[in-house]
Amino acid sequence: MRGWLTGRLTEGTALFNLLGRRSPQALARGLSPVLLACAIAHPAAQAATDSLPNPLPGAAKGNPARGRAIVANRQLGLCLLCHTAPIPEEPFQGNLAPNLAGAGSRWTVPQLRLRIADSSVINPGTIMPAYHRVTGLSRVAPAQQGKPILSAQQIEDVVAYLQTLRTP
Repeated sequence: MRGWLTGRLTEGTALFNLLGRRSPQALARGLSPVLLACAIAHPAAQAATDSLPNPLPGAAKGNPARGRAIVANRQLGLCLLCHTAPIPEEPFQGNLAPNLAGAGSRWTVPQLRLRIADSSVINPGTIMPAYHRVTGLSRVAPAQQGKPILSAQQIEDVVAYLQTLRTP
């Protein structure tokens, strides 16, 4: 195992493809802490584990106007329950989660995509819902089981809107 991992660390892409398909918890169960730390410390491994580089299947290019409407919608994503955003017509915005102003400067498109689709990959203790994951969830209403909160297209639309927010 160590020989294989060492070879992948020096070769590069194979390990990072593996990291991109496995949760950090699954990797931690199979690797020694030292080898896992070496793998995660490599910049390419970080890129593979903190982002979704490709659009979600079935989604076209995101539309920022539709994304803004989703963020502002109190029935759909509930983003403003926890976040504040530069949407002045929406009163009573949250202050529990990061302010979305400047999100496009803080995170790349792939990083935003993962944070919205399933932020628990980055932070297992998050209270932010997994907007596109449908398995491994708890306390899901029977009518909602197997259905994502947001469609792949809606995720791409929100990402497109957040990328327009460059000023903190």
